[in-house]
Amino acid sequence: MDRVKIALVGSGFAAALHMEAYRQVYGIEPWVAAVASPSERAGEFAREYGIPSVYHCMERMIEEERPDIVDICSPPSLHASMIEAAMKAGCHVICEKPLTGWFGSSDEPDMAGRVLEQLKHLRGVVEQSGRKFFYAENFIYAPAVQKSASLIRAAGEHILFMRGEESHSGSHAAHAALWSMNGGGSLIRQGCHPLSALLYLKQLEHKNGAGAVSVMADMGYIVPTLNEEELTYIQARPKDVEDLANVILTFEDGTKALITAGDMILGGVRNEVQVYTTGGVYQCRIAPSDQMTTYHVDDEKLSGQYFTEKVETKKGWQSIFLCEDMARGYVGELRDFLLCAAGRKEEPESGFSLAYDTVRIIYGAYRSAREGRRIELKMHGPEGTD
Repeated sequence: MDRVKIALVGSGFAAALHMEAYRQVYGIEPWVAAVASPSERAGEFAREYGIPSVYHCMERMIEEERPDIVDICSPPSLHASMIEAAMKAGCHVICEKPLTGWFGSSDEPDMAGRVLEQLKHLRGVVEQSGRKFFYAENFIYAPAVQKSASLIRAAGEHILFMRGEESHSGSHAAHAALWSMNGGGSLIRQGCHPLSALLYLKQLEHKNGAGAVSVMADMGYIVPTLNEEELTYIQARPKDVEDLANVILTFEDGTKALITAGDMILGGVRNEVQVYTTGGVYQCRIAPSDQMTTYHVDDEKLSGQYFTEKVETKKGWQSIFLCEDMARGYVGELRDFLLCAAGRKEEPESGFSLAYDTVRIIYGAYRSAREGRRIELKMHGPEGTD
């Protein structure tokens, strides 16, 4: 069995998701040899997951450990510089979403253009490195999405309309409220997941993909208008980012897709992908899961039990998420990347081009919402149309 040496960057929520998934990868052996993180809990994180070495500097970790893969689970504002440093050091790179973004002022009128410049630079870095870039988009590897892809390929169907959503009651992390840390709000933090999945499925129809040619978007800033009582069960506390986004994509063949991302939706996480074709309908309900349901009149004794992410109560009827790391795609995602790094697979299902297009469309959507009009999506940048 092949063994792939991994150096992890970050010790927060995303890093923990990756470590839990690495434990379940089969057919190839992941060896997480080191973690780099400035966090005070980095040592505790390493002990919890049996990681031998802890560093405060990614560059030093790479120099001393010489890993096959650098797995970047850092804040989004650090992604671009870390990708460049790791690839120039001769490592394959796994990077959490989003690939990059605009982390300056949320009032910047040309943030879409600025981001496109970053994307072009990163594309050059990846192409010149000779290494592989893996985009950690778990939606693509969710078994329901992969099965849909298999059936659509087999049937040779034409996709007519798609819809995707990720919504929940908001992030508990303080940095989620700030444009400077995330490059946006609910769209880039949550909507990126279904957006990438829909782009992935649409490209199945054509050898070179059916690219998105225009975007229309409407954004909401709802949570800041609520009083303290109304905020009781809502975790989101946005400062300068949107908490609701609705985005309509138009593809080269005239077909459409709708993406919704909300940061103030109660009842747990909603992760859904729907595809309507000339020959069928595909409904991928990633979360909530209906594999197991329970009913309780009192949830006090269940306080330490995990049901599903972000659910406000364990009373009444509840959906229990079983095999969550597999069902949400994390295990399949990392297994695919390791197989590619070991030379047993040529290209990942989720690579640089998908990461590039996702960010390009997201910032076209931000421009559309700001200007109140449809934005044409050219490869060289978004251009407005009346």
